Amino acid sequence: MALTGPQKTVAQTVGLVVVMGGLAWASVPFYDWFCRVTGFGGTTGYATVAPDDVLDETIMIRFDGSLNNKMPWTFKPVEREMELRIGETGLAFYEAYNPTDRPIAGMASYNVTPYQAGAFFEKIDCFCFEEQVLAPGERVQMPVSFFVDPEIVSDREGQYIHTITLSYTFYEIDLPEGYAALDAGLSPDLN
Repeated sequence: MALTGPQKTVAQTVGLVVVMGGLAWASVPFYDWFCRVTGFGGTTGYATVAPDDVLDETIMIRFDGSLNNKMPWTFKPVEREMELRIGETGLAFYEAYNPTDRPIAGMASYNVTPYQAGAFFEKIDCFCFEEQVLAPGERVQMPVSFFVDPEIVSDREGQYIHTITLSYTFYEIDLPEGYAALDAGLSPDLN
């Protein structure tokens, strides 16, 4: 059965809406993937191990920490900068403190600047991979293990980068299910 003019227009419109909805739904994971692969916007990469190749050339890594305006913690890097050989594994710590009388869960967003360095800055392990929960009055030091990929020295833009700043911003999130009892003053069921 052939569609008439108005039916064909409605079918095309519905088809267009479905396609646009699908593209909108897929855009967030695609953008996330794109940023991780290219380092776009200072998004760092992930690695399981550091490279075998460690160069004699060094690079300065600076650390920055901030809080979302509604996050009641204090949060800062333990050391402000370190110099590493390119390819060498670095280990830095950030300190967080919950000065309130209630448990608070937080998650850290992060990036590096200059943005071009994102394609070469690789994290092996980081507190930012998981949500963090601090009990009332708790102070913790949270590690981040990383390296700068030796390919930075042969990259057209990367070869001119001599300082990278790693920045984190903590924001409050809902307490995980098992911690709700802790917030109410009850014994938590964390299993």
